Amino acid sequence: MKRLKGFFAGLLTVLALAAGLVTWIMLPWYAVAGLVVLIALWLMLTRSGKLARAATSIGIAGLPQRWGASLVIVVGIAGVVGVLVAMLAMGEGFKATLDKTGGDDTAIILRGGSQAETNSVITRDQVPLIGGLAGIAKGADGKPLASPELSQVVNMPAMSDGNDVNVQFRGVGEAAWALRPKLKIIEGRKFNGGLREIVVGDGARHQFRGLELGKQLKLANQMWTVVGVFKSGDSHDSELWADAEVLGPAYQRSSYQSMTVKLDGKDGFKRLKAALAADPRLKLDIETTHDYYAKQSEGLTKLINILGTVIGSIMAIGAVFGALNSMYAAVAGRAREIATMRALGFRGLPVVTAVMLETMLLALLGGLLGAAIAWLVFNGYTVSTLGQNFSQVVFQFRVSPELLWTGLKWALGIGLVGGLFPALRAARLPVADALRAA
Repeated sequence: MKRLKGFFAGLLTVLALAAGLVTWIMLPWYAVAGLVVLIALWLMLTRSGKLARAATSIGIAGLPQRWGASLVIVVGIAGVVGVLVAMLAMGEGFKATLDKTGGDDTAIILRGGSQAETNSVITRDQVPLIGGLAGIAKGADGKPLASPELSQVVNMPAMSDGNDVNVQFRGVGEAAWALRPKLKIIEGRKFNGGLREIVVGDGARHQFRGLELGKQLKLANQMWTVVGVFKSGDSHDSELWADAEVLGPAYQRSSYQSMTVKLDGKDGFKRLKAALAADPRLKLDIETTHDYYAKQSEGLTKLINILGTVIGSIMAIGAVFGALNSMYAAVAGRAREIATMRALGFRGLPVVTAVMLETMLLALLGGLLGAAIAWLVFNGYTVSTLGQNFSQVVFQFRVSPELLWTGLKWALGIGLVGGLFPALRAARLPVADALRAA
């Protein structure tokens, strides 16, 4: 019975600690700041707080003599924070790249029920019908600002290892440039209509081989010439562009896959959506380009965040045990010192607080070290991964201040758990036994 009670008591303790740790990690910055202010006021204004401050200063002064054990805590927590922040920065960077693609003033039209361009079809006879609908803006020539587009996946060797990866080869019309004003030619020129000429995204040029200006590529058993490089700062940087009327026949495609249009005014989207729904010949779906590309990032971002949290949690458990071992050893080695403080009138709370603050200081140092490493190594690091269109999306890791704050909270949470039990043991240390053993 005692063993069973002990088991359940231990289980409840672990669950309570896990719940407390989750709550701590989810706290907003102002709640954490409030807690810090309250603890600081207690340390400065109360008698027990002043005693805790004095006991903490004694423990911190002895850290150089325990540098080995202290280093275990710092390095272990730095590893957790570095890996966690790097993983989350990957998801953050992928999401930021797709969030920057498109806008609320343009819309993309796909076949009804299609989740991406790869499984959508828009027939050629539907294109003029769409162009004549209300809600689409017109250019200076009076023609609708609409670009029927093809999305073909081609194999290109990766710059890193030479292995083939999927790259999006987009066929566009002349209106595509006006619909994407962020996209600028930075080298060379635009492709000429009717010719097998390609312009490539700056991200694609740096991630995939053979895309230098002037190079020739063999695609669909035909030779294509790279005549320009563009930069847009979004997911289009991962693509190759050519004339849709040349790309279609090359891949034996008689239809398009999507149509991007410029919306006419604030109510353009609503009018165009209503017009599409009213025409039985057009069983098509419409979204703003911002919403469409933002949805493309949801699945992968969620997966990366879950993996990062799981990996971080596993590493955090190891760091907690490392902190526990180190702090238990520190408490055992300082038994005489702690007993002397207890004999001089230091009660349990100041002793517990002193050990906890010492552990939290080491955890903070580890967190800052891990955050600094993640920032220096990964922030702005360019990679590519498979997007929802089954083609590579080039993006940069984004180590944001919010992620660094999350990493620091994880570090302090590990320090909190790792220092709690050694602190309680120090407070319960029998004074007479400790002095006699010393």
